[in-house]
Amino acid sequence: MSKYKHENVQTKNLQQQYQSCPRANFLKRAGAYLYDLFAVSALLMLAGILAIIVVIIASNIGLINLEAYRDVADFLASSQVFALYLAIIIIGFYGYFWTRGGQTIGMKAWRLRVQNSDGSNISFTQSLIRMATSAFGLGNFLVFFGNKSAFQDQWAECEMVVLTKELSDWKGFKGMAFMDQNKK
Repeated sequence: MSKYKHENVQTKNLQQQYQSCPRANFLKRAGAYLYDLFAVSALLMLAGILAIIVVIIASNIGLINLEAYRDVADFLASSQVFALYLAIIIIGFYGYFWTRGGQTIGMKAWRLRVQNSDGSNISFTQSLIRMATSAFGLGNFLVFFGNKSAFQDQWAECEMVVLTKELSDWKGFKGMAFMDQNKK
């Protein structure tokens, strides 16, 4: 009997395997969110260092006058351009990972994947909708009610699923994996 079940799993293509994954619960989502919070924080620190270097260089060559500010950090704190720059960094982080493999660093650690109901990767527009409607993670509380679908997932028409160990450990993931499989 177990041999038959093993053969049945092997005959499913990758798209069918992704479609059969269960939806993620709140605790797994929260764990991935915390992991990503550390990754995004580190990325924002690097972006801040780069911005400080650019402002110092611009000040030294006379493009920016910092006399009205206490220091470079005060200048950046009052800059809407800097705030927009940091927002673009965050949007780029999530947009890139969600559209390329369906997983951020934290989601990979918790074996989660955001995908369309057919198992394909979400589009960049869907990722923007997810970010805009997530309310900084508070949209995940909707998972407690009904069909285990977060507010942002409903609006972006996607789902977050828990991958099996086999799907999570698969090393050949490049974009839409079931499409890559058919090219061989």
